[in-house]
Amino acid sequence: MNAPMTRRAHLAALMAGAALGAGLRPAAAQTVPWSSGTERPTLTVPPDATDCHHHIYDARFPAAPGATLRPPDASVADYRLLMRRLGITRHVVVQPSTYGTDNSLLVESVKAFGSTARGIAMLDAAVTPDALKRLDGAGIRGVRFGTRLPGGAPITDLVPVARKIADLGWHIQLVSDGNRIVDLAETLKGLPVPVVFDHMGHLPEPAGPDHPGFKVIADLIETRGAWVKLTGAYIASKVGPPTYADRGRLARAYVALAPERLVWGSDWPHPTAPADAKPDDAGLLDLLANWAPDEAVRNRILVANPAKLYGF
Repeated sequence: MNAPMTRRAHLAALMAGAALGAGLRPAAAQTVPWSSGTERPTLTVPPDATDCHHHIYDARFPAAPGATLRPPDASVADYRLLMRRLGITRHVVVQPSTYGTDNSLLVESVKAFGSTARGIAMLDAAVTPDALKRLDGAGIRGVRFGTRLPGGAPITDLVPVARKIADLGWHIQLVSDGNRIVDLAETLKGLPVPVVFDHMGHLPEPAGPDHPGFKVIADLIETRGAWVKLTGAYIASKVGPPTYADRGRLARAYVALAPERLVWGSDWPHPTAPADAKPDDAGLLDLLANWAPDEAVRNRILVANPAKLYGF
């Protein structure tokens, strides 16, 4: 014989029944590899919300010689779990420094995801028009250059690659710290394509928007149509989770400056964070409600801006 139902259990059953009767679905917890926490975001994202920065890793593909960032596998299937947890339906796979200019895994991953995905490659000055045409057909929409980690093409290839991709309508994505951005200012101004700055330009704390790099980025937004990714709050924050308040000051400065030139991204699987200290991706998404409290602006960052930049 079954034990009598307790008052608390009875109340829970009544509430569950009422929710089902109203057509509501409980927000189930979701464990995702390389992401702490299990709860869904508090922020409800609009249809076609886009994660504009994440990576895929697979040990079947050899690391580039000299690459120092070599995280464990983070698969297409793993990322699909994060999409469900966050409510994201579109996304951009970014070539990591790990694989350098061998974009085989990137192309395979974008193909596996299908029409809801785009890719950002790493290429050097030797890339041919035929190779660019094939990559464009595979959903690639830009080329990433970096100055922070070994891997990928040398920064001296930036200008010739930018010239080669201009007719495709692609962009250059730059992962570089604030001081290096200042050094590269004149080069970036002369590019025939827009620049997209990773991780809020990696402007250091506590300077944030007071760093000279912010002025360089602001000028490039105004005169050359540059973009900024509101990503990687956990990377340079000295305050830390859950608020990352110092990076929030920088993010809000960008929102005040040019909300029409911003996109958001998770940076999953957070390759520079220790395996036992990965950020909570739901928490990272919820930061956007603080950075861009106006819903129309927030939705623009999540939907309209990525559609324009990546051709969704």
